[in-house]
Amino acid sequence: MRHFWNWAKNADETRTLFLEGVIAEESWFSDEVTPAMFKEELFAGNGPILLHINSPGGDCIAASQIYTMLMDYPHDIIVQIDGMAASAASVIAMAGTKVCMSPTSMMMIHNPFTCAMGDSDEMRKAIQLLDEVKESIINAYEIKTGLSRTKLSHLMDSETWMNALKAKELGFCDEVLYTGTGDGKPDDVSGFSFARRTADACLMNRVIASMPKPAPVEPEPEPNIPGAEPDNRVKAADLEKRLALLK
Repeated sequence: MRHFWNWAKNADETRTLFLEGVIAEESWFSDEVTPAMFKEELFAGNGPILLHINSPGGDCIAASQIYTMLMDYPHDIIVQIDGMAASAASVIAMAGTKVCMSPTSMMMIHNPFTCAMGDSDEMRKAIQLLDEVKESIINAYEIKTGLSRTKLSHLMDSETWMNALKAKELGFCDEVLYTGTGDGKPDDVSGFSFARRTADACLMNRVIASMPKPAPVEPEPEPNIPGAEPDNRVKAADLEKRLALLK
């Protein structure tokens, strides 16, 4: 069966694993990463593992299974993110004893989503399920990063993309490869993250600020009638009405 991971054995007895492609509970096209096949090959050998990840994510339950398998593995696992660890793949990356990222790689975290159909009760059940799944994902991020659950929740709400330096700054990775910054010294370049909702709000604010302001409307001047004098005298009819009211 064809799948997107491969094993190799190095001279130092380190096992190398390439995990690439979509993570799925079951294989539909024989090219997804599934927990059953992963487990069979994971525990077929022993010794430390170098795990290369390049995945857009996939099924969060399947990712949870693979995360647990890696956490249960009795030897060190060095995770190396070569291209992308997005969505469910970022959860798997959190199982690494040490997480390294290529300086050109990206990590993305976001809220889980699903498809639901039915009445209002079914919709409420779907919302409750998504809330619980989100909390379970936060558990993995919190163990690795030490960030507060509130901070992690906000990052997920915004669908946050992080380059390697930003991921290291936030604790999602331990070392940026090829930069000499794995010794705990501060990076020369600050990290960058892209939050979708924040970017949308910033763009909208810029659009509003660039819109031309309407010209102020000045009141029309009073018509100037030649010879017209302001008449402040009290008319006799008005005076009679006021006297009648006083009586």
